[in-house]
Amino acid sequence: MENIKGIIFDYGGTIDSRGTHWSEIIWDGYRASGVEIDKDTFREAYVYAERELAKVRHIMPDDNFYVLLLKKMKIELTHLADNGAIKREAVDTLAPDIAKYCYDQARQCIEEARPTLEALYEKYPMVLVSNFYGNVESVLRDFNLRHYFKDIIESAIVGVRKPDPRIFGLGVEALHLKPEEVLVVGDSYKKDIVPAESIGCKVAWLKGKGWTADEDAVMHPSIIKKLADVLDAAL
Repeated sequence: MENIKGIIFDYGGTIDSRGTHWSEIIWDGYRASGVEIDKDTFREAYVYAERELAKVRHIMPDDNFYVLLLKKMKIELTHLADNGAIKREAVDTLAPDIAKYCYDQARQCIEEARPTLEALYEKYPMVLVSNFYGNVESVLRDFNLRHYFKDIIESAIVGVRKPDPRIFGLGVEALHLKPEEVLVVGDSYKKDIVPAESIGCKVAWLKGKGWTADEDAVMHPSIIKKLADVLDAAL
């Protein structure tokens, strides 16, 4: 990792969940709240909600992560109720319960990540590049993370989504560096590692449990086990 002069971080799944796909965190929240459905049914509801959020502007710019989660859980749970998987009267009770579980998990992960972000911030300019809903600035401020990043490149704002490598190109431009001088840290092989490498960036893959078994089986020399390992690569 010689000649690193700047760092691009992914957000969701990288800073806030130790590399684990967020569907797994939410699934744990369902189980902690006593929702009795199988995982395939949950995953179908998860995908339904993601598609709904992509089509309709439910998430507002000022929404913090708890509000985002609450809206998302209501969409998922209402879909499950519409399909007879849970009782409709349970939606209003379960949604805030699961949202709080997930929000607390995110905060715990973020506090674990903070010393690493602090150490890197002291030495490198950093930019965040994220597929998000148009409110990542509010999420970062709520978690006291915004000041670490020189700029934010958010898919809903710039109109480019991962795995399109152009979104990482925007991050490199924001750093005013060459791609080979930039380290990209992300949790997704297909959405972070492949597109970042395709434009010449160096990479660090925080690999946790992914969305598919195929991605879980992928190996790569850039794999790190915890976010603090970035310090060994960059410092």
